[in-house]
Amino acid sequence: MRIGITIFLFLSLFCFIACTEKSKEDKYYDQIAKDSVLIEKARSLVGIKPEDIVIEKELLYDKYTLDDTYPYRDTTRSFQWDKIKKGLAVLENFQHEFFAWGILQNYRNNNGEAPLIKKYVRNEYKRVADTLGIERYQSVPLFLPNDSVTGERYGRDGALVKLMKDSVGSFYKVATIDSKGLWLVPKKYVKAIHDSVIFKKAIFVDRNNENIVTLEKVDSKWIVRSMNPATTGLHRPPYQQETPLGIFVIQEKKSKMYFLVDGTTRTGGFAPYANRFCNGGYIHGIPVNAPRTALIEYSASLGTTPRSHMCVRNATSHAKFVYDWAPTEKTIVFVIE
Repeated sequence: MRIGITIFLFLSLFCFIACTEKSKEDKYYDQIAKDSVLIEKARSLVGIKPEDIVIEKELLYDKYTLDDTYPYRDTTRSFQWDKIKKGLAVLENFQHEFFAWGILQNYRNNNGEAPLIKKYVRNEYKRVADTLGIERYQSVPLFLPNDSVTGERYGRDGALVKLMKDSVGSFYKVATIDSKGLWLVPKKYVKAIHDSVIFKKAIFVDRNNENIVTLEKVDSKWIVRSMNPATTGLHRPPYQQETPLGIFVIQEKKSKMYFLVDGTTRTGGFAPYANRFCNGGYIHGIPVNAPRTALIEYSASLGTTPRSHMCVRNATSHAKFVYDWAPTEKTIVFVIE
């Protein structure tokens, strides 16, 4: 009888130790799975199609508002609602059964220059880039799951990723929102963010039509909060670059983003109400060139042709609206064309 009791107590103690010695990662994911009602809600979104997305208008910012279609020179421009619905459907489906989110980060190579990948080229800016055109500078190396020695391509700073539970060692295993399959990313290049967030605010920047729209998920609908002209980045080496296409997260805000005169270390002025989403790309107000200090509300160049240095220019009051309305790490930026 005593032997049986002893065995029972031993097994109970063993079970207690085994059960309480779960890794921190397992406890982390267990807690998310247990506590997050949002995950259960996300599961119902699987299979969402663009035609299932309902968009309605209820503006919170109503200055300089553009119509759905509007004249521009000898042509017509528009808000591409079909592409916007596709983007929102991708976002909603990507949020199915997630456990934790991350952002790829390497602003100004602060986390270390990304190593060379298997196939790379030098672009017009004389910088190393992958075959998709993503530059090494300020980017993150993406490795195939079966090869953690040499990277396959680069991922842009600011890109949203899903952190998979079976990440190992010094790598996260991630799924990106804009590519198929899984990737390994050194952990130093990933910032883990809100583990149970359903992203409910989205901004679409259209490089082709030079406009911007902000939307907010309310119940089952996406509500338009503003529709405005914008000016995106111009491809002009060596200093000006296009606003990169992709899906990003607003990472930080600066009430004044100071910039340099091209090719110098001299401050050229500042851009007000700046929202950084990728590399040095910000959504901001009209630039104020030194020595001027007063804000400028509007520019006739908005909504015309690309002319910025990667950034997305807005009327200053609209940039302030975005600055106040769109929280960091909880707002998705789509750049389309």
